[in-house]
Amino acid sequence: MTKTKRGSIARKRRTKSSSFTSSFHGALTRTISQQRRKALVSSQRDRDRKKRDFRSLWISRINAIIGQNKEKIYYSNLMYNLYKNQLLLNRKIVAQIAILKDNCLFTIANDIINKNSPETELREGGRIKEICMIK
Repeated sequence: MTKTKRGSIARKRRTKSSSFTSSFHGALTRTISQQRRKALVSSQRDRDRKKRDFRSLWISRINAIIGQNKEKIYYSNLMYNLYKNQLLLNRKIVAQIAILKDNCLFTIANDIINKNSPETELREGGRIKEICMIK
C-alpha cells in the first residue's frame, strides 16, 4: 500500500491561528486559541477606552481655556447652550477652537450665553466665521 500524507488542512488551520499570535510559536493549539481570544477581547475593550479617554481630554481642554476667562462661564452651561441654540459643534471641534484660537471660543461662549446676537446668525455660521476668521 502506498503511504498517504495527512493533516494538511489541520496544519493550515494551526499555522493561520499561530500567525495571529506571533509570540507563541512552539505553544500548544489550545494556548494559542486562548491567547487569540484574549487579544480580541483586549482590543475591543481598549478601543472603547480610547473613545472615553479622548472625550475626557477634550472636556478638560475646554474647561481649562474657559476657566481663564474673566467672566465666569462654566463648561456645563456652555455645552447646554450650544445644544439649545442648535449649534452643531461637538466637543472635539470646540476643543480644537479652544487650543488654536481661545479668544474665538470666549466670543462664541459670550454670544451664546448672553444672547447678544440672534440665534439664526449663529446657526448659519456668519458671526462665527466673522469672529474666528475661519475659511
